[in-house]
Amino acid sequence: MKWEKFKPPEPDDAMCCFECDLDPHGCCCDCDDLDEACSRCLKGEPQKPDCVLPVFGAVMDWLRLRLLSGDRRVEMSTVPALVLLPMLLRLAALHFLLGLVILTALPGLVLWYYYATHRKKGRTLFFLSLALFSLAYMYFLFITEILPRGDVSHLQLVTVTTGLVLTLISLVRTKRGPGFVQPSLADTHSTSTSTNHYQLPDKDSASQNGVDQSVLPALPARPVEQQTQSLTAKGGRCPLCKVVRPPRAGHCRICGGCVQRLDHHCIWINSCVGQANHRSFLLTLLLFLLTSLYGVSLVLRSVCPQQSLLTALLYCPGVYSQYSSALCFTCAWYSSIVTAGLLNLLVLQLINISYNVTEREAQLALRRKNVQSHPCGLVVDTGVYSRGFCQNWAEFLAMGESVNRPSSILTDLV
Repeated sequence: MKWEKFKPPEPDDAMCCFECDLDPHGCCCDCDDLDEACSRCLKGEPQKPDCVLPVFGAVMDWLRLRLLSGDRRVEMSTVPALVLLPMLLRLAALHFLLGLVILTALPGLVLWYYYATHRKKGRTLFFLSLALFSLAYMYFLFITEILPRGDVSHLQLVTVTTGLVLTLISLVRTKRGPGFVQPSLADTHSTSTSTNHYQLPDKDSASQNGVDQSVLPALPARPVEQQTQSLTAKGGRCPLCKVVRPPRAGHCRICGGCVQRLDHHCIWINSCVGQANHRSFLLTLLLFLLTSLYGVSLVLRSVCPQQSLLTALLYCPGVYSQYSSALCFTCAWYSSIVTAGLLNLLVLQLINISYNVTEREAQLALRRKNVQSHPCGLVVDTGVYSRGFCQNWAEFLAMGESVNRPSSILTDLV
């Protein structure tokens, strides 16, 4: 008899309809949603909003492309950034109204995709691929369209290139890991032996021996339990990871682990920001913003030489007379929109560091409404860890990176 037929599927294997009866939690095909969507499509009925996202995810899973070597797969979430971004930017350069519509709708589409993936608590390479390809494509257009005009000197070219390289190096350092909390030996020992020691005697045996349970002395706690209880009092035990986490640590449901001094999960780097990579994350933001602002200023000086930098984005007469100038102007607008969004993130980070508050702590405090919040919620002062402006920044800059590295599943660069 071939026992392979009766072998239950592995927990990580993708299963379809005929295997859902064995393990309903492992089915990943969204067959019911697909059937309902097809039926509504054939009948000409409108689709339900709840069915659109599962159907879209299932179709994307079917359309994954296999590489020539091995079983590695290219996720389809990286394709829109590689295909749609240059196509939309070149389409927006054809006319002023097209550019206005596309550059207005593009941030809305990105926000919609963010909320769609955020509700599923899943990792996606869309935002990381969009950020990297935007850098590469903007630099490519700078070399091919702006540099031949002769308005950019060799020193300016070296400055832009150096800024781009330093941004990528800092991004790689940020992707090395946020500092996941690893289970300690004491925690593992206490978890495995806590149910096997110091059990009270059975009621029947105690009564037979003439001993009253109500007067039994309390048993002293073991040293391992004392250490675990002290750690639990400071940081608490994670109900998902089953590890005792230090203070200010938090569990990320997207990365699947507890992070030391968790700030937030950043979609643009597809990783968490924690104790081990918070400084490099801040440096990446700063380098990107400086490089982007300098590059946009060079493009506007070349495309709109008669206008000042403050008014060139809003008023540049004759820029759509040539397609090359219109494309550069459209890309300058796109870079400005991205820069404005990341500038807002940088300002929030600087404010939180000044008050020694992580983004996770600020959001939790705002939900519980037990915090002092200043205009528009930009400044959140919990008053728990703050020791003054200078001391807070000194603590952040001296924050150590000697934390346990996660496993290979959690440290992938993508």
